[in-house]
Amino acid sequence: MTTNVLILCTHNSARSVLSEGMLNHWAKTLGKDVRAYSAGSAPSGRPNPFALEALKNAGVDVAGCRSKSWDEFVGDAAPEMRIVITVCDSAAAEQCPHWPGSPVKVHWGYADPSNAPGGDEGKRLAFELTRQAIGYRMLQLLQLPLDTMTDGDLQSALAAIVKR
Repeated sequence: MTTNVLILCTHNSARSVLSEGMLNHWAKTLGKDVRAYSAGSAPSGRPNPFALEALKNAGVDVAGCRSKSWDEFVGDAAPEMRIVITVCDSAAAEQCPHWPGSPVKVHWGYADPSNAPGGDEGKRLAFELTRQAIGYRMLQLLQLPLDTMTDGDLQSALAAIVKR
């Protein structure tokens, strides 16, 4: 059974887009039955071009990548999420909708690479470093025995990843 993961960030343009791309990329590469989605409470309407560039440079397929509202994931037709990860502090503090199935929730915060100093080159570097950090955590998530873990064990394991 596919493990669905929803990654939230307020604008769904940078960190959550990087997370969705990296988790889907690693899951496909490793043959894991995991599917990532990303969304935001106030989506920007388009992914940050530096996020797309960082993903493409890492060999990640960005076809179909878009900024979307978390409202897409609460209806009857929405896939049931096993895990919901917030990646920005503002999204972690927001009142989230009720997710069908009561998924395990965790916060993995990252600084916003869109605010990096140094013009375009500074932003490119910040996006690449953020992509690498996110990719590392997603690899750790994929090493978990997701099909056999209880929600409590999964919650503990996901919280431990952020401390590594």
